[in-house]
Amino acid sequence: MTQQINLLSPDEQKTRLGKLRDEMKRAGADAIMISDNANKYYTTGRVFAGFVYIPAEGMPIYFVRRPVKLEGDGIVYIRKPEEIPASLSLNVPATIGLELGTLGYNAAMRLFKIFPGSKTIDATPMLQAARAIKTPMEIERIAESGIKQERVYRRVPHLYREGMTDLELQIEIERTSRLEGCLGQFRISGDSMELYMGNVLTGENADNPTPYDFAMGGAGIDPSLPVGADGSIIRPTDSVMVDVNGNYTGYMTDMTRTFTPEKISDNAMHAHKCSIEICHTLQKMMCPGIEAKVLYEKAEEMAKEAGLHPYFMGHRQKAGFIGHGVGIEINERPVIAPRSRDILAAGNVIALEPKFVIPGTGAVGIENTYVVMADGPARCLTNAPEEIISFE
Repeated sequence: MTQQINLLSPDEQKTRLGKLRDEMKRAGADAIMISDNANKYYTTGRVFAGFVYIPAEGMPIYFVRRPVKLEGDGIVYIRKPEEIPASLSLNVPATIGLELGTLGYNAAMRLFKIFPGSKTIDATPMLQAARAIKTPMEIERIAESGIKQERVYRRVPHLYREGMTDLELQIEIERTSRLEGCLGQFRISGDSMELYMGNVLTGENADNPTPYDFAMGGAGIDPSLPVGADGSIIRPTDSVMVDVNGNYTGYMTDMTRTFTPEKISDNAMHAHKCSIEICHTLQKMMCPGIEAKVLYEKAEEMAKEAGLHPYFMGHRQKAGFIGHGVGIEINERPVIAPRSRDILAAGNVIALEPKFVIPGTGAVGIENTYVVMADGPARCLTNAPEEIISFE
């Protein structure tokens, strides 16, 4: 059975290639060679073993190793990268962009050798910039994930049983997510970020530092993946923060909600309300042209005014951001951080997660995914109830 190499509509591919070629022109690239799965998915709508070669002008070329029997214009089947130059003939680029931000050393050296006369530059920033501004089709896919993720979150209180551990609850949430259609894959850019299906943090475990650059931590159940649920029994006065996989369409939403079996402390309630207020305030501020760092500064200012800064974005170990782009991967541009140089644009999809860790209670706060609009406040794509939700 044959399949098409390109699953994007002609108009969609034209829009995406146009954005990417604008970035290539700014960087001085005559062509780029894509090998990263997330970027292949962005440019074709599918993942395959091989490369996407995009010249500054003309049609892309798809160098395919697997699967066999893909069809479409521009396909060249290869066994190894060294066969690529013969297909390009006299059109070898003077300057070629490679994904040096994600390629391993051996893979990069191998590609350098097949373009010996070409100047090599990093294509990673070009691809990140193009992907940061979503097309209407991409926003539709993200919104669809948000609807399905919301359905799962509304079921969480009914999954809890007295005496449960955080891990047992997470397994039930994961099962419900998969039955709702979650793909299970948690795509993360970078070589030092790992996570399985998401994060459920109960009580004091939320204060356990993790080596990963996530907003929240947790000890995990094994040193090989030291993050998230650690098998703690959920106590009546614990907070239970749920931040699980929102990948239902190849495009993700990122949503966090906080639950409790009975009642959490007044200080934790105060912090949770502050998180909601920060999200609502920043939602109104997230307009084209605003600097990402200004959003961070406003969130930090609100946490200080509420007397909650010692617990803001962690207690024992703090995260250095309060939001991030999201789409094919969970950590895209722009980044909402104090030293970010990003400036928001219409079509950015951003997850805001101003969270707090309160000693003796655990993590509280919310996370929502928003799309930046050309006019007016950002639109929320994750609309589950935001208040502390009782399992009772």
